Amino acid sequence: MAKIFVTRLIPEAGINALKEKGYEVVVSAHDRVLTKEELTAALRGQNYDAVLCLLTDKIDGEVFDGAGKQVKIFANYAVGFDNIDLKAAEERGMMITNTPGVLTNTVAEHTFALMLAIAHRIAEADRFTRAGKYEGWAPMLLLGNDVSGKTIGVVGLGRIGSRVAHHAVKGFGAKVIYHDIKRNEDFEKEFKAVYKEKLEDLLKEADFISIHVPLLDATRHLINAERLKLMKSSAYLINTSRGPIVDEVALVEALKNKTIRGAAIDVFENEPRLASGLAGLENVILTPHIASATEETRSAMAELAAQNIIAALEGKAPPNLVKKK
Repeated sequence: MAKIFVTRLIPEAGINALKEKGYEVVVSAHDRVLTKEELTAALRGQNYDAVLCLLTDKIDGEVFDGAGKQVKIFANYAVGFDNIDLKAAEERGMMITNTPGVLTNTVAEHTFALMLAIAHRIAEADRFTRAGKYEGWAPMLLLGNDVSGKTIGVVGLGRIGSRVAHHAVKGFGAKVIYHDIKRNEDFEKEFKAVYKEKLEDLLKEADFISIHVPLLDATRHLINAERLKLMKSSAYLINTSRGPIVDEVALVEALKNKTIRGAAIDVFENEPRLASGLAGLENVILTPHIASATEETRSAMAELAAQNIIAALEGKAPPNLVKKK
């Protein structure tokens, strides 16, 4: 009987899929992020065949070695896999998988929810009202901005970025400009989108900038102090990708100094810690890395992670195998 270790409690759909195959499933007794030492200790000597890990688990060569040679796969419960040392995995013949596709719509919805909320000052207005400051309708009270008809700059035209563009054009009649490492002329025709080869050109033109690139060495601090200064003073930044893509200290200064009008972010550079001063700003909306957090999507992610494990243990190629580039 195959034995699977799950590093933290996940929706039952994934656990049940593994149990239905007759596998023994062991879920960490700690419903929190395990330290590398705790994770290695939990794996060592247990003869697991697979590990279902989370984006908060830091998986490197030490963890692989601690898990033992019987482990065939680390199935990441996330689209991103920047938490895993792919080189170390390749050297050990370890299969790594992720869960793309199933969370595209949900993350795109959350992105747009943030965009609308920051533009219409929803969170700020909620705090204002709860504090008893509302004394009646006033023509200049908490004026925000429309999203309809504006220019949306999409940075990274993958599944999620494309879906955000769909909502922008089809739902709000917005103009879409995009920056990516490669041009997509079919996308341009469908959405009347405009390709910006240089990120700087997009930053200068967009009213809303939405980040959808993976975290790589080349994208760390992609949005830094210099690039924030290129944005319109009326522009908004939205990030539902990975925290380190934005220099959070520089973002705090840009928001304080009104270099940009506002930001809405779901991910942070040093999660769960926030950059000093960020939480005290009114012109930012902060959500705790929940862009994929719907019952439907988190269950689908669990099932997909389980399917990757099942395929690997049955000697098949997992449907979402990640390869080192």
